[in-house]
Amino acid sequence: MNRIDMESIVDLMFHLKWKSGYAWHTDCYQASNVNIWRDHFHPVLLESIMNRSTGDRVELTFNPGEILPEVDPQKIFRIDTSQFDRNIDKRAPIQPCQGRFYPRGLLKGVANVFRENVKPFRLIGLNNGHMHVDFNHPLSGKRLTLAAVIGRVETKDVERGGSSTDWIETLAAGPGMQARWKNSFTDYFSRDSFYRDDITKDAVFYMEPRFTQHIDDTAIEIVRNTYARFLNDGMRVLDLMSSWQSHLPPKINLEQCVGLGLNEKELQRNPQLDDYVVHDLNKRPALPFESDQFDMVACTVSIEYLIHPLEVFNEIARVLKPDRNFVITFSNRYFPTKSIKIWKEIHEFERMGLVLEYFIRSGRFKDLQTYSIRGLPRPREDKYYPDLRFSDPVYAVWGRKR
Repeated sequence: MNRIDMESIVDLMFHLKWKSGYAWHTDCYQASNVNIWRDHFHPVLLESIMNRSTGDRVELTFNPGEILPEVDPQKIFRIDTSQFDRNIDKRAPIQPCQGRFYPRGLLKGVANVFRENVKPFRLIGLNNGHMHVDFNHPLSGKRLTLAAVIGRVETKDVERGGSSTDWIETLAAGPGMQARWKNSFTDYFSRDSFYRDDITKDAVFYMEPRFTQHIDDTAIEIVRNTYARFLNDGMRVLDLMSSWQSHLPPKINLEQCVGLGLNEKELQRNPQLDDYVVHDLNKRPALPFESDQFDMVACTVSIEYLIHPLEVFNEIARVLKPDRNFVITFSNRYFPTKSIKIWKEIHEFERMGLVLEYFIRSGRFKDLQTYSIRGLPRPREDKYYPDLRFSDPVYAVWGRKR
């Protein structure tokens, strides 16, 4: 069995776990073809994986400042509102909102910031013609637990040169953006956040069935495994905003799985449904079910289409049994004309923050968690391979009814 040394090429699955004021967060990244000699690691991490072999797992805990920079007060400062270029894109003026992230390149007159800089900063305050911004990493100040599971370990044939990857930087690009800033409210709800480009009635838009797979097979397996964490035989499940696929684990023997969706032909074709209801949540957020009826509610790659999410979340809490879970999964693929405006404006990791805000604002759920996984290889038989190298990322947010 090969063991990791400086001449190894390795696959590593990273798991980064951390806590914010309202939730636990786990962010995963598949690092493939890691060149131990050429790529960059934190010294403690590198030492911990040396001499390890396939199947081994290491886990490290880092205090603030040990693996990512500590919070630097000088990176929190005030600018004039005129320095925020709302019209950087003439077609879609930007409305600055508290708690949100924006690319640094839209700021004017800030030292060491150039127009093409897409690195995010956070807008943490708006008052009296001024803005307070935070240039610190979103995970600065957090205590982080980092695990690495060792996959394939091979000895490279020859060193051919090439680029070097900083794997901590790669793993940490995005995580942290789903959490509030110091537990302060993030403004995802201003003005026209829930406007949609296509205002055609959903019943008309979804009149014809779309037997389309919305995420690749690897992502589907991740979604199934995520739902499996909350399911046992004999449960009753509501598949919210369902279609011709439910993505529930096939080996669970449920008492009942009910689908609620917009297209009857799609629902009829879904082999995992025992029953279904054609129902438009954007027209009638109230659910046509009795209270305390379901052991789990799942919503797959559809949360971005809700225009009354808080009303729907309250209804979910009503139909769930106490201490049961509402689990939401999504990726970065969606129908842009039917997605809410805010979804298209924010970073993929902020989308978990938006969904988390739905849970928080409802006040009906506890034990909130987010989960993400990126970097998995796209299946070779997928129609987008090899143009898209990686599998569709999977993001999940869940909470347990109080």
